[in-house]
Amino acid sequence: MFPTSTQCKFWMFSSEEELNKLRERANIKHVQIYGRQINDSTKYDFFLSPEEEKIMVKRYELHLRDFCKRFQPPMPRCVVGTSFHYFKRFYINNSVMNYHPKEIMVTCIYLACKVEEFNVSIQQFVSNIKGDREKATDIILNNELLLMEQLNFHLSIHNPFRPVEGLLIDIKTRGSLHDPERLRPGIEHFLEKALLTDAIMLYSPSQVALAAVLHAASKLQENLDSYVTDILFGEDGKGKLEDLIEAVRGIRSMVKMADSVLDKNQQKILDKKLEKCRNPENNPDSEIYKRRMQAMLDEDDDLYHAISAQNQSLDNSALNMSIPDSPEVA
Repeated sequence: MFPTSTQCKFWMFSSEEELNKLRERANIKHVQIYGRQINDSTKYDFFLSPEEEKIMVKRYELHLRDFCKRFQPPMPRCVVGTSFHYFKRFYINNSVMNYHPKEIMVTCIYLACKVEEFNVSIQQFVSNIKGDREKATDIILNNELLLMEQLNFHLSIHNPFRPVEGLLIDIKTRGSLHDPERLRPGIEHFLEKALLTDAIMLYSPSQVALAAVLHAASKLQENLDSYVTDILFGEDGKGKLEDLIEAVRGIRSMVKMADSVLDKNQQKILDKKLEKCRNPENNPDSEIYKRRMQAMLDEDDDLYHAISAQNQSLDNSALNMSIPDSPEVA
């Protein structure tokens, strides 16, 4: 049930302003830690500003959508929705300058595949990635635990897809709309765009689902107002109707704004800026990162050899131990 879920308790927010303040705090924290030697007036000449970080995250959300669309074997919608939730949650409290969104994006999708029981091996997964697949495998596996920690291990996601199916069944059963299946293309298009907004962290899955159904109906010049007011809510639910109408308006307004096009020249400038200011400790191409990974591997090897030696010693002592005579039975 959504009302008792970790999603509802810990990952739903009151407004876009609240989300933006949390993201801004993550940005300021990163700049304060890594920009101690830079004058305050020129810090954002070197570091990404909160607004620039937001543009970067938006860009990689589009990459996430496109990657999932191209993925083979075809990816279930629930995996796509869960991937978006993970990605958005991660960058509420983390800066893109600390963890590159390209690397977190693929880790979110891989983890979502596991959680939603879409069974693909890491080899199958990285076969969908262009470039160095061995490097991609290392990045995903190295970031997987980090991602789960940053999500506070709250991995179960309630997506709007199931409430949509419930609404369509209810419209077919109790409503008067002819062939509700006609709504499906419009619903899917709406939900795809909704995932690109903060709506999924501000409104419940059932509210997002209802907004999608009503939007699809309006695109076909159909009216479901009487279904919502008289059938879905009825007399007992009239008090909640005003809040629902406000929520649906808010969701549809946010989805409408999701059409904004990103400036390609600005993207190139931000890419170069990010490469200069990203944390080298978390950059797989940096010497610091490579040394840290090698040190971890060496540590694992030392631990393995120590455990092997201990086990060998136990085996040897077991082989040399004497068996006592059986006690005499009177």
